[in-house]
Amino acid sequence: MQTPLVVRPLTTDERLTLAAGLRSAEAFTVRRCQIVLASAEGQHTTTIARALRCHDQTVRHAIHAFQPRGVRALQAQSSRPHKTQAVFNTERRERLRALLHQSPRTFGQPTSVWTLAWAAAVSFTQGLTPRQVSGEAIRLALRTLGGRWKRAKHWITSPDPAYLRKKTARPPDPAGHHPPDMGARLR
Repeated sequence: MQTPLVVRPLTTDERLTLAAGLRSAEAFTVRRCQIVLASAEGQHTTTIARALRCHDQTVRHAIHAFQPRGVRALQAQSSRPHKTQAVFNTERRERLRALLHQSPRTFGQPTSVWTLAWAAAVSFTQGLTPRQVSGEAIRLALRTLGGRWKRAKHWITSPDPAYLRKKTARPPDPAGHHPPDMGARLR
């Protein structure tokens, strides 16, 4: 049987700080103070978790954080990863650039316009990345290349030779009369 996890003996200053932390405006600080004080009283992690209506792993995390850091463990830290891995090295970024200069239809996509999700999926299937990455990883790789991602617009065209003239023609006025064609000669 494992020995119960309890917090180390508290100093007087730590006890005063923990008592003051119970009145904090931050819920994280209040919860951590409750956990540490209950553990200092000898309560088991499951008992503390049940009383505070939280998971027992939350209690264990709080106790493990308090052991080396003391009262500094009462403040929430950033949830960002401490270190991010760059998936795209210089060679892979250049290969990504070349890939994005091709039509997505070349790679079996149903449209001729790239999306970040499709670029991520195709970069994985083409072996540019060792694992499936997010669209944000594609965006960051493009930023490193000095570019930026901007969603493409679909432009509708027609094989009609008069398409441009019809598209740019002025609409009729509210009375329903069509304005005269500016290119037409007056007689």
